[in-house]
Amino acid sequence: MTSNNQTLHAEISIIPVGTASTGISREVAAAFDAIRKTEGIKTTTLTAMGTQIEAYNIKAILNAIEAAHQAVKSTGTKRLISTIRIAERLDVSRTLEDDIESVNEKLRKEH
Repeated sequence: MTSNNQTLHAEISIIPVGTASTGISREVAAAFDAIRKTEGIKTTTLTAMGTQIEAYNIKAILNAIEAAHQAVKSTGTKRLISTIRIAERLDVSRTLEDDIESVNEKLRKEH
């Protein structure tokens, strides 16, 4: 568990296999909705390749992953392939936006 309200970041990508169509937006919507409704999740950001989340503890992230899996399974998907990355910074608390701004700041200095 983190202390001092430090946040953990995670990126979750669930690929449904065995759907009736090549489109997966229905399954992605179900997963995203389940993630954003998970208790303890601070921020959810949908991207073209996955969902980025912030939470104050790893349990919330793991609960969000489980909720997303259950939601996709409930759509009738026959198989799931998931990629999960979790970043935990212990020295300071930073949001996803803080990390992006840090990179943009460095890009501005180069030009």
